[in-house]
Amino acid sequence: MLDLEVVPERSLGNEQWEFALGMPLAQAVAILQKHCRIIKNVQVLYSEQSPLSHDLILNLTQDGIKLLFDAFNQRLKETTQKDYGEIGSSHRGAVETNSTGTHEDVIEVYDLTKVKLKYCGVHFNSQAIAPTIEQIDQSFGATHPGVYNSAEQLFHLNFRGLSFSFQLDSWIEAPKYEPNFAHGLASLQIPHGATVKRMYIYSGNSLQDTKAPVMPLSCFLGNVYAESVDVLRDGTGPSGLRLRLLAAGCGPGLLADAKMRVFERSVYFGDSCQDVLSMLGSPHKVFYKSEDKMKIHSPSPHKQVPSKCNDYFFNYFTLGVDILFDANTHKVKKFVLHTNYPGHYNFNIYHRCEFKIPLTIKRENTDGQTETCTTYSKWDNIQELLGHPVEKPVVLHRSSSPNNTNPFGSTFCFGLQRMIFEVMQNNHIASVTLYGPPRPGAHLRTAELP
Repeated sequence: MLDLEVVPERSLGNEQWEFALGMPLAQAVAILQKHCRIIKNVQVLYSEQSPLSHDLILNLTQDGIKLLFDAFNQRLKETTQKDYGEIGSSHRGAVETNSTGTHEDVIEVYDLTKVKLKYCGVHFNSQAIAPTIEQIDQSFGATHPGVYNSAEQLFHLNFRGLSFSFQLDSWIEAPKYEPNFAHGLASLQIPHGATVKRMYIYSGNSLQDTKAPVMPLSCFLGNVYAESVDVLRDGTGPSGLRLRLLAAGCGPGLLADAKMRVFERSVYFGDSCQDVLSMLGSPHKVFYKSEDKMKIHSPSPHKQVPSKCNDYFFNYFTLGVDILFDANTHKVKKFVLHTNYPGHYNFNIYHRCEFKIPLTIKRENTDGQTETCTTYSKWDNIQELLGHPVEKPVVLHRSSSPNNTNPFGSTFCFGLQRMIFEVMQNNHIASVTLYGPPRPGAHLRTAELP
């Protein structure tokens, strides 16, 4: 049984690890994978058809805990212990996947019999201590009167960043807790011995208005994250990327003295690998292509000639960006931007890239207009702006080995305006590949200091 410390408006954890509000999804999954012998039977709950309509949830079924992540920025919004319905398919293992219905955004503890909880080092829930209203009052002190929910027959006792839900033993008690009973303060008459059914940890004053806070400095772990990525264009198409980056700048002092640093960097087609390293730092991984599976679609007469050297990628996982370099010139030839939607083969490898791509729209009797494609645009909307591709899509089958199947199905690749859009079956964009002719000279760069 897990023994966890509750920190209102901040985290749930122990001496080895903690789930902190604002933590990226990938870090929470990394904690679960590292401690898979202790934390077992984890489900990933999401909406298959509408991944932006509902929060993404990690359900620790063995421990009665749910971690709710914002559907857009994929950071931890709250921790809860609450009952949610499940929809969709799943597979067994350390992490299972399902799709799910509507949810709030919190860390939720929905079964307090499966976990020990303490506050300021003192237990208020364990096998020997029941989480009664008297125990909560003793551990956390006074607060505002509870709020009764007649539909659920629950009343909620709220502290800043922390809420407890109590179950009424009988419907006969319900009239006492109606808002107009006893001048609206009837919730002071909570039955003695009433026990907590659910607990929520969240950011803010109200459980109804929860949202993911900014990423805590403790979650950066020496990494740089991209707040936004703007695709730069010239007269012929994409020319490069302008990245607004976030880092936890730390001087010679302690982490407590660290501050968030925000700065911009730009990289272009034709930049050397040294240029990219000086702008973005070292990649998390360098991947050498063993083969080019799209080469067969090239019109070049030499396409069947084996290459003597391989192109290579710089993988920047926390930026959600891959950069492909030509093996001969060592200059940038492609950028790949990843949206990290659940239900995609590469889900949780990359942090979501918050990109904006200006699209040139040519209509009759007007000059070229500009529209913007973002991480959250759907393929149907992009086609309405750019027109339908002339050629049929290339169907992309991914698998870890030739004998394995991809449980998430195939994706479809469409080429428009020197960009390849990889489209999922739910019409969302999985990735965008930008390509173009290398730029001949070095770019004049202005000083880009934080």
